[in-house]
Amino acid sequence: MSKRKYYVVWKGIDPGIYDSWDESKKQIDGFEGALYKSFTTKEEALEAFRSEPSGYFRNRKKSTLVSGQIIRESLSVDAACSGNPGRMEYRGVNTGTSELIFNIGPFEQATNNIGEFLAIVHALALLKKQHLDTPVYSDSENGILWVKRKKCKTKLQPVEENRPVFDLIHRAETWLQNNTYSNPVLKWDTKNWGEIPADFGRK
Repeated sequence: MSKRKYYVVWKGIDPGIYDSWDESKKQIDGFEGALYKSFTTKEEALEAFRSEPSGYFRNRKKSTLVSGQIIRESLSVDAACSGNPGRMEYRGVNTGTSELIFNIGPFEQATNNIGEFLAIVHALALLKKQHLDTPVYSDSENGILWVKRKKCKTKLQPVEENRPVFDLIHRAETWLQNNTYSNPVLKWDTKNWGEIPADFGRK
């Protein structure tokens, strides 16, 4: 039997303490700069909620936030595609350091939206495997929406050239159906923050 957890939401739609992940997730999904963490006892959660959140994150000596409410200890993902459809690849980097975490592809006859979707799911699966509740940033509204709906809503038709891409889509959708995750997926504010750190710089 899994242990009960309490979730502190310092920054979200309705900050507070929640005893259900489903309820706490509603407070942080899509909320830029959301801050939250899980605790094993209600007493720990109460103490944390009354305190500054910066003391409750791994390897963090200073505040979690930098100017513009960016969470530095997070993963940023992006995709690039030459043509539509065309040659696509996607990657994830450490938001604070720009260290490359993964780079997948290129794949033939794919789209940028597919890459954005796959990048988010890849990041979520990787972080869950590492038992990290790190947030994930994406600058793709479609990618974020598709992940929430657990379905890649592409209109692209499968052909022999893009079979590996559709295999990845199937695996990603299956992972979303069979797994829960505690990582908020946040929209990168390109207008105020500039290009997402994972950007390929090919515009």
